[in-house]
Amino acid sequence: MDEKIYDVIVIGGGPAGLSAALYASRSKLSTLILEKEKMGEQIVTTKEVANYPGSLFETGKMETSGPKLIGRMIEQAEHFGAKRVMKGVADVDFTGDIKKIITEDGTKFLSKTVVIATGAYPRKLGTPGEKKLIGKGVSYCATCDADFFEDLEVFCIGAGYAAAEEAIYLTKFAKKVTIVAREPAFTCAQSIVDKVMANPKIEVKFNSEVIDMRGDGILEEATFRNNITGETWDFIPDKEVGTFGIFVFVGYVPATDLFKGHVKIDKRGYIPTEELMNTNIPGVYAAGDLRPKDLRQVITATSDGAVAATAIEKYLAHLDVKTPEKDNK
Repeated sequence: MDEKIYDVIVIGGGPAGLSAALYASRSKLSTLILEKEKMGEQIVTTKEVANYPGSLFETGKMETSGPKLIGRMIEQAEHFGAKRVMKGVADVDFTGDIKKIITEDGTKFLSKTVVIATGAYPRKLGTPGEKKLIGKGVSYCATCDADFFEDLEVFCIGAGYAAAEEAIYLTKFAKKVTIVAREPAFTCAQSIVDKVMANPKIEVKFNSEVIDMRGDGILEEATFRNNITGETWDFIPDKEVGTFGIFVFVGYVPATDLFKGHVKIDKRGYIPTEELMNTNIPGVYAAGDLRPKDLRQVITATSDGAVAATAIEKYLAHLDVKTPEKDNK
């Protein structure tokens, strides 16, 4: 057991968690970040970051990748005193003024407040080739990556609101957008459907899916299937182009299973918060993509983290905590 009682424990080392740790540690709050696997979460798979303020340092020249951006965030948080421990969390106890976090190796950490920042992940298709081509032609965020596919053909997978809206957005960059949906019709509002069907750059293929993605270091070919007729067809771009894009919009999976029964979680698995990122449990906050929100981007995650840490500083100023006896179990 780590016998120290921290002011803040941040669960999750992505942009939301690192922003919370930065703001908390800079406010002289003792801060610990717990992360299971790798710092940065989704953003570290992003080759170029062009839509985060300050990431485009020279006109026309990208100088920030996901890993570089996260590296600077880590360095900045640690500069102000935040500690980082690479341990997965196995259980939590949010009852009482002192919160308990138990890691997978049995270590117990104590804190007056907790920021849950474990994120949400785009739902994958599970299609052969998908995993190895993420960030190399396969994307889950049009806002992040659309400009990399200017004048190329792209496929948009999904039939819901996100797929329809993002397909329209992609037409600003792509030469052609083909929506591929397993469903026989769109599952979003008719007003959005009408916009999609009226766009001359969009083609729609219902009752269909992508069944294979191929490429040597970059997406080069894909195979699709009509699930009604059983017919399959390949897409191979012109040789002088060499690549294209597949954007997947089939939902998000919030990483919140660990917290069920400990904080309020909505029917989709997200943790609802109030304006200051506080959950229904005093002293427990949530930040980043695991919150219900319209836009899941680095900038909104870091904003959440900053708001949570600022709220925590004020919460702690009025918290009268009696230190529990040391528990060496």
